Amino acid sequence: MSYYGSQAFETDERWTAVDNYSFPILHPASAVPSNNALEHALDNSAKNGLPGIAVPPSQGKFLMLQAQLIHAKNILEIGTLGGYSTIWMASARPDIHVTTIEINEHHAAVARDNLAKAGLSERVDVLLGSGLEVLPKLKAEVEAGTREKFNLVFIDADKENNWAYVDAAVGMCEAGACVIVDNVVRKGMLADADTNDSRVHGARKVVEEVGKDERLDGIVMQTVGEKNYDGFLMAIVKKATMRDTSD
Repeated sequence: MSYYGSQAFETDERWTAVDNYSFPILHPASAVPSNNALEHALDNSAKNGLPGIAVPPSQGKFLMLQAQLIHAKNILEIGTLGGYSTIWMASARPDIHVTTIEINEHHAAVARDNLAKAGLSERVDVLLGSGLEVLPKLKAEVEAGTREKFNLVFIDADKENNWAYVDAAVGMCEAGACVIVDNVVRKGMLADADTNDSRVHGARKVVEEVGKDERLDGIVMQTVGEKNYDGFLMAIVKKATMRDTSD
């Protein structure tokens, strides 16, 4: 067991060894974003008391590559923390724009500092507030035509509201957009219907609702690495419309 701040992670020396071997080879010093910018974001976040729960480097690069694969120009992130994952996604292409939502004012300030250090401030809007409060405002802007629809959504916030965030985001997405919800496997607890953990209930709800929603087609991918045994839900938006809740 390893600890990052107050957060306990399940680890295995094999998982860590593979990350330590492969990541420096596939993301050398010449790569973008720079390792200096990434390391500064993690160090500065820790220095300012943020919890050590940012995505691991390999998952950060996965997000960047996913943005490149789908030619994303507009990304929505729910849960900024210190902006580590934001830096990865904002580095996907020069003309990309990331809108990221953070409920904690201190975290948002640290994220803005980290983004500035990475030279990415102009590509990112850090919006302060809860996702449930900010998303309706973004929806109104999309409907008014003052904000473009999103091509990629990354959700890494309070797990209890996973489905609410997905449901709100889908109506602001282009058809073919990718939605990723982090930390749904939770050391395998996703399969435990009897758990009292509200975060697991939130993970189960988003999986079950995506499975029933005709707008989406998704899958859960289990992952291991230097931080944990976990995984994410990944879905493709088939219909970019708001869900009918009239009944």
